[in-house]
Amino acid sequence: MKLNWVTFKVSDLEKSTFFYTELLNLDISAKFGSSERQIVMLGKADEPKVELIFEPNTKIEKPGNGVSIGLEADNLDLLINVLKGHGYKATGPILPNPQIRFFLVQDPDGYTVQLVEQKSK
Repeated sequence: MKLNWVTFKVSDLEKSTFFYTELLNLDISAKFGSSERQIVMLGKADEPKVELIFEPNTKIEKPGNGVSIGLEADNLDLLINVLKGHGYKATGPILPNPQIRFFLVQDPDGYTVQLVEQKSK
């Protein structure tokens, strides 16, 4: 079994796409849809994707309730500073063991994103 994607229903596709592409540096691998549903797939071709789905006539009930995604950062401190500069609040650092350090941040719809830095042993 292989993980293909994680789906987030979003209330503002432009705002969410900006968050994941410009701030978290994920690539747009595909965009498609219609006037009823727009989809943006984020991530590299050979990796699992983050799928953003925007349905303009659908209200999102309890966005982000119990859902989180972990993304490994190349430069965690720089990334946190960029996010804070755009008004996002980061919780952390959280140090569950000597090799892992992460921060938690909420995306525009309230989904929790864990931004992780792993040290080699």
